[in-house]
Amino acid sequence: MSQNNQLSIKQRFGKAIRRRRRELDLSQEELAERAELHRTYISNIERGELNPSLETMEKLVKALNITVSDLFANYGIEVENEPTKDSQLLKRER
Repeated sequence: MSQNNQLSIKQRFGKAIRRRRRELDLSQEELAERAELHRTYISNIERGELNPSLETMEKLVKALNITVSDLFANYGIEVENEPTKDSQLLKRER
């Protein structure tokens, strides 16, 4: 089982935010300022300790100059080999 399968969605989201932030060479403080959030809040999200709201997610992705879909697709938030409802529906339709 891969490490991604063992992490919660909060942890995977936090890791993705951290990876993107580091890719842009931003400090937590700089990201917090851009997103209009507190630095400790950013730290807690990156450690997977908080479950951010959709509004907070939107602030973060805008501050990181990325879309939510690109963050999920390109930074390891999705769990590999986890069947989705869409894939299950497609199998039934075939």
